[in-house]
Amino acid sequence: MRLTEGQAGARVLAFGGYQPARVVTNDELAQTVETNDEWIRARVGIASRRIAGPDETVADMAVQAGGKALAGSGLSSADIDLVIVATCTPEVQIPNTAATVARRLGIMAPGAYDMNAACAGFCYALANAADAVRTGTARNVLVIGAEKLSQWVDWTDRSTCIIFADGAGAAVVGPVADPADAPGIGPVLWGSDGDLADKIYIKDRNSFIFQEGQAVFRWATTALAPLALRACEKAGVAPSELAAFVPHQANLRIIEAIARKLGAPQAIVANDIINAGNTSSASIPLALSRMIERGEVGSGAHALLVGFGAGMCYAAQVITVP
Repeated sequence: MRLTEGQAGARVLAFGGYQPARVVTNDELAQTVETNDEWIRARVGIASRRIAGPDETVADMAVQAGGKALAGSGLSSADIDLVIVATCTPEVQIPNTAATVARRLGIMAPGAYDMNAACAGFCYALANAADAVRTGTARNVLVIGAEKLSQWVDWTDRSTCIIFADGAGAAVVGPVADPADAPGIGPVLWGSDGDLADKIYIKDRNSFIFQEGQAVFRWATTALAPLALRACEKAGVAPSELAAFVPHQANLRIIEAIARKLGAPQAIVANDIINAGNTSSASIPLALSRMIERGEVGSGAHALLVGFGAGMCYAAQVITVP
């Protein structure tokens, strides 16, 4: 058996993000549930979030983000041969979202599949894309995290309606041009803790999302910093060399607790959650794309990505910012 020739490494060529137009403030939520702006900001750090329109689908948002990433990469739709959509909120189970998105972006006959690792989904998908490029299975990969969590939220449940939101983020992954260059996507460190799977779940297709917030907070603030440091070690990048720390935007208190333990005071910490809410698998690429747009992190810098969520799936890797 002859294996396909692979590449020296993989890198991110561009990011892209999309948020729905509707902004829902804490004051607006306070009109329907017993809460207020101060209470929400103190507990999760969110000031506002974006909610998709009733006819706006996960695929619609994925197309917007994916199109921006593709345009930024300098590639055409003909150059993409694999599309991965990370989502835990697809409109339907069949057909998959990735094939629909690929068609709408003019990407002809690519490999296409969805991936559900909840809020760790983008990091999982990015690792799969990098491996596909390295092994020669794909040349260029479009990776998208897209979620419409609003359709799985009970808007009378204060514990969840203040947190979750909608959006999409995307990245184009391609080969490292020069074998002498360091890989732009470092090794992934991933895993799960199924013993805690009952802390975030949707019981059945007729139910809303449930989250035991305190249990998730305790796990995240104790377990994730050591995992993040191991991801840096695997990539051969010291925390002092990080320009940015981009964790899943779950809760501002969680983000700040992990950041304090990293030993990387020079790194800019993504805080997109303040005005975007928790967008699950979309949160990391959406946050990083906005950081790049604002000029907060430059091309060639090292960024640490850490995803974590339901199933207590987690994944971390260091990437080079395009």
